[in-house]
Amino acid sequence: MKIKNLIIFGTRPEAIKMAPLVKEFLKYPDDFDTKVCITAQHREMLDQVLDFFEISPDFDLDLMKPNQNLYSLTADIITNLKPVLEEFQPDYVYVHGDTTTTMAASLASFYAGAQVCHIEAGLRTFNMQSPFPEEMNRSVTGVISNIHFAPTTTSMDNLLRENKKKESIVITGNTVIDALLFSVNKVNSSEFSDAEVAQLISLLDNNKRLILVTGHRRENHGQGFINICEALKQIALEHPDTQIVYPVHLNPNVQKPVYELLADIPNISLIAPLSYPSFVWLMEKSYLIITDSGGVQEEAPSLGKPVLVMRDTTERPEAVDAGTVVLVGTNRTKIVAEASKLLNSTEAYEQMGKLHNPYGDGKACARIVNHIQEMNS
Repeated sequence: MKIKNLIIFGTRPEAIKMAPLVKEFLKYPDDFDTKVCITAQHREMLDQVLDFFEISPDFDLDLMKPNQNLYSLTADIITNLKPVLEEFQPDYVYVHGDTTTTMAASLASFYAGAQVCHIEAGLRTFNMQSPFPEEMNRSVTGVISNIHFAPTTTSMDNLLRENKKKESIVITGNTVIDALLFSVNKVNSSEFSDAEVAQLISLLDNNKRLILVTGHRRENHGQGFINICEALKQIALEHPDTQIVYPVHLNPNVQKPVYELLADIPNISLIAPLSYPSFVWLMEKSYLIITDSGGVQEEAPSLGKPVLVMRDTTERPEAVDAGTVVLVGTNRTKIVAEASKLLNSTEAYEQMGKLHNPYGDGKACARIVNHIQEMNS
């Protein structure tokens, strides 16, 4: 009898990291009946990723609402998953990381009697308020999960410290590397055509080194974003041979300080948020990346790009330990100093860019599928 898999996700980052797992399970139709359920916690950005990876969801809860909040979203996910779980009756449910979809879906799946498999398990800052609510989401999911697919030995150690059984933990590497390697090949293929990439080509000044910036996290709203913008302005003015490209998140708490402080700087380009393939293309073309994104911390080292992380804490200490990223928080002086070091010193840049990526080799999904096969052989 086929093993029934239900893969659940709701945001763009989840979709990117789960897409290669969907495709890997679909290689084995004789072993698995695999279905995809999306909550559409994020709608438009999620659909872009599904189109790029050519994945059609079997269940679409379509839950995104204007001004949605954590209370209603959590309740809606649990309530709307009930009929899906009752209809399909999965043996295994796969959730990813630390979103509200992940936490609520794991709880609903537990109620339904399914085995919960947590992809990217064991990341911790040990501070429930940072990042909020992600640290709570992944911690609660860890309590519920039956199988923990941990990306690194550090994440495994975190789970063991929380008294998870060692036999329930599998180190896989991070599925984001699987997604990245697939995506780089696709966007660089002769068949790939994208209007957004064409616009980026016309935007970039090939005589300048590209600094790619992303920023959106709640904990940086307010003074944090003001500090970030002032740092970016200083970098741009002190290094006129650079071009800063900043796809600006749609949140008004981000848009307001960014456009007020950076809109008139000649070598700063503020653009709309990018689709995933366009962002991968831009990452590969960049010289340096400044971000508060978790996924970018994992992806950029595989492309040989140094990363400055605008956070005070990170659940991804492996990259800090390996030296592929540097934590700079929202401290203007530190952001400027670390960026200037990489821009001024070829030796410092090459040392950071050539380090080994601690997050894997692009075979995480194969390891996950093999483990499920072995458990049921």
